[in-house]
Amino acid sequence: MGAPMLGALLRAGCEARGLDIRPVSEFGALSAHLTTDVAGFGAGLKTAITVVRDIAQTDALLFGPEGLLAHAPGLEILIISSTLSPRYVLGLRDRVPDRIALIDAPMSGAEVKAKSASLSFMTGGDDTALDLCAPLFEAMGAHTHRMGKYGAGMQAKVLNNLLAGSNTVMTRLVLDWADQAGLDEAGLLALINTSSGQNWLASGFDEIEFARKGYDPGNTLGILKKDVESALDAAPEGADTNLPKLLAQMVGQLKPRP
Repeated sequence: MGAPMLGALLRAGCEARGLDIRPVSEFGALSAHLTTDVAGFGAGLKTAITVVRDIAQTDALLFGPEGLLAHAPGLEILIISSTLSPRYVLGLRDRVPDRIALIDAPMSGAEVKAKSASLSFMTGGDDTALDLCAPLFEAMGAHTHRMGKYGAGMQAKVLNNLLAGSNTVMTRLVLDWADQAGLDEAGLLALINTSSGQNWLASGFDEIEFARKGYDPGNTLGILKKDVESALDAAPEGADTNLPKLLAQMVGQLKPRP
């Protein structure tokens, strides 16, 4: 997600650069705007957007002697765009220096929307910081939803991804059953797109990069399972979590589809 988001910022004329642990040569035309050197990346940095996979990678990126916070003394705004447990995100306020404004801005749309700069962002934070960052979200996305104070964007995102997970599991199950009934996949997907079963995965089945994949901890379905578990981590006290727990299990059981 991070590479196409960086590309969108550059196309919009933003002064932007990226940091990754992988060799910059893997990023083609973007390589000139990427570095593996955290010290060089942090020099003069005012606003940072984190787009890593999970809590462990976020901790590694931000904290410690080789972390971003140790090498970006001028950092003013930190935008968390990874989908993480809302409890963890709220806890960052006690770990990040007060001089740095925190925004949570997870996004929806997967790689296909990142490449077309049409992501949907769910944001939480101080209005002044959000106003300053509005041009960045506009460059990378088609929709920005202000959900409230810091942490509200992440809470909204994990709830959204509960629905995305259920749509993913049920669409794949429906297509498998349709195969057994002898129905044409393309015809059924066209029907679903104009009928009451319409959902994001079915409507974008030929574009979404993970639509036919089987579960693997390292792929997008692995991220989706992590997102469902992040929602569970922030479930209201006394909530019935049986269905979300089953959903996480079923995402983890998805097999590749031809």
